[in-house]
Amino acid sequence: MTVPRLHCDVDELRTLFLFEKLSDDQLARLCRDGGVEGHDPGPVYREGEEAACFYVLIDGTVVLSRRVGGEEVDVNRSSTRGVYAGAFQAYLGDQVPQVYNNSMRVTEPSRFFVLPAETFAEIMHDWFPMAVHLLEGLFFGAKNTQQAIGQRERLLALGSLTAGLTHELNNPAAAAVRATAELRERVAGMRHKLGKIAANPVHRDAVIALTGFQEDAAERAAHAPVLSPLEASDREDAVADWLDEQGIPDGWRLAPTFVQAGLDPAWLDRVAAALAPDVLGPAMHWLNSTVETELLLSEIEDSTHRISTLVEAAKSYAQLDRAPHQQVDVHELLDSTLVMMSKKIGTRVRVVKDYDRGLPRIPAYPGELNQVWTNLVDNAVSAMDGTDTEATLTIRTARDDDRVLVEIGDTGPGVPPDVRDRIFDPFFTTKPVGEGTGLGLDISWRIVVGKHHGDLRVESVPGDTRFQVRLPITASDPPGETG
Repeated sequence: MTVPRLHCDVDELRTLFLFEKLSDDQLARLCRDGGVEGHDPGPVYREGEEAACFYVLIDGTVVLSRRVGGEEVDVNRSSTRGVYAGAFQAYLGDQVPQVYNNSMRVTEPSRFFVLPAETFAEIMHDWFPMAVHLLEGLFFGAKNTQQAIGQRERLLALGSLTAGLTHELNNPAAAAVRATAELRERVAGMRHKLGKIAANPVHRDAVIALTGFQEDAAERAAHAPVLSPLEASDREDAVADWLDEQGIPDGWRLAPTFVQAGLDPAWLDRVAAALAPDVLGPAMHWLNSTVETELLLSEIEDSTHRISTLVEAAKSYAQLDRAPHQQVDVHELLDSTLVMMSKKIGTRVRVVKDYDRGLPRIPAYPGELNQVWTNLVDNAVSAMDGTDTEATLTIRTARDDDRVLVEIGDTGPGVPPDVRDRIFDPFFTTKPVGEGTGLGLDISWRIVVGKHHGDLRVESVPGDTRFQVRLPITASDPPGETG
């Protein structure tokens, strides 16, 4: 729709703070190349359209808004004469996309001085060449700085996660190495003890019985129940007493292993009944080595399984073997992030998972969502440092209409109301100097809102802070790019 032009008054333009220092000739050129437009209540331009004009408010009320997750969110409202919007980056030319980065509407009949974008760019270069260079340097310098610090933020997060993964891998790896060394000793001991058994005449039936007891002991050791310290102590005393009664030396050394494998005096009675007294002692030591071997093999299996689990979690976290954009299960991403951040979370923080397992898979960039979870979990854990109350990290998922909700909550002191509106701004941080760049939440915002067309917000009171991420279940538009 064509908007009619109104009379442009040089004296009226001079009353606007943006033009008050211009000369008569400059003001005359503005009126000659531009004009005054009247707009009834309603939209003036929409976000994403080609930035065709530079608008300066003469009188009325303007509201600027941005698209957030498919919804229009008001970001500014003003009736101040001289406020401007529209193609104010036209002087940058093709160096940046020349589209409106917000939507503007008026809530009452309003008048604007309107200048075509090409004319605004030409005037800026003609009248203020030095200012243009300074503004270009400021714009691209800030952008490059933000990108550089954002990259450093990612590297710091990667370094922290690598350190945590190394720590987590070191424990099971060290356990496997230790168990392997002990296993070698036990196997050598079994050969030695078997030689002692063979030194005495052993009936064929006794050998068959002994190998049967060996198989049974190994089977019991693989499925032994977990005992409380008190139960284990009582059973060890009973087994040690039985071994002493049979005249078997070092019974107190053998008893813990037998008990750990689930063997009791009744089982040992069966062994004693099948073997000659002179063979019973060496046989018990040999069976004890068998049990120890089986327990060590189980420990090695558990350790290597833990290593495999950590490697799989790391691969899932990094999404090394997956397409950049795909259908994903948010629970898999959250779990892999929690595994990668286990060292950061530590033992002081209790982790509560409240998952809605019925949620559908969603279209997303999984590697970048993992970065969002990492930033939010890291902030939550840091917020609970030094708190006297029990530190609890809560991860909750649910369906919210046509979106998936991921909520990351903590029991820290909360986000003060006076900074709540600024926490997603780049370079803003409440952490001490040197502990934060202020880009973690800004990067998260760009990933969630800019790239996934979702929504990121915070609800906070002391003892209950919740960062809420809402992501669309279906992709209504092609995948977006972060700005």
